[in-house]
Amino acid sequence: MLQFNIKGDNIEVTPAIREFIEKKVDKIERYFPEGTNATAMVNLKAINHSQTKVEVTIPMKNLVLRAEERHDELYAAVDLIVGKLERQIRKYKTKINRKFRDREGIGMAFAAVDQVPNPAYDTGDADDEYSEDDDIKIVRTKQFDLKPMDEEEAVLQMNMLGHNFFVFTDAESNGTNIVYKRKDGSYGLIETSVE
Repeated sequence: MLQFNIKGDNIEVTPAIREFIEKKVDKIERYFPEGTNATAMVNLKAINHSQTKVEVTIPMKNLVLRAEERHDELYAAVDLIVGKLERQIRKYKTKINRKFRDREGIGMAFAAVDQVPNPAYDTGDADDEYSEDDDIKIVRTKQFDLKPMDEEEAVLQMNMLGHNFFVFTDAESNGTNIVYKRKDGSYGLIETSVE
C-alpha cells in the first residue's frame, strides 16, 4: 500500500493537488507484490514562476524508484512522472527477471503485470534511457583503496578528479559513503548501511 508524503516549495499543496498526485501515482501500485508497503515522497517546487519541478522517490526494500520532471503545468509534470516510473519498473522488472529468475528478494520486487506499455503515459518519444532492449555492459573496471576522510575532503577529491561522484570511507563511522554532484550544482551524500 502506498503512503504519500507530499511537500511543496514555493507551492501550496492544496487538497486538489494532493488528490490528483495520489490518484495518479497510486496507479503504479499495481506493479508491486500484494502487501507491499511503501511511501511515495513527492516534492513540488516552483521555478521562476514559470515552471514546476516534480520529484517522486519511492524507497522500497530492494530498490529505490525515482523520477523527476520539469514542466510549465504541474498536472502535466505529474502525468509525465508516472509514465517515467512505469517505464523504469517495466525495464528493471524485465532485466531482473531475466538475470535473477530463481532468486528471492530483488527478483520478486514487482508483481506480475503484463509488459504492454500504457498509452496514457506514452510521451511519443523513443525514450532510450528506459529502452527494455538495452543490455548492461561493463566496459571498464577500476580498483582503488578507500581512504578514510570526511565529506568535505571527499567533495574536494571528486572535484579535483573531475568526476560526478566519489566513493570513500567515512573517517567517523568507518562506513562506505558516496558524495555526488547534483544537477543544480549542489552536493549530495549517500550513506550506506548493511541490513
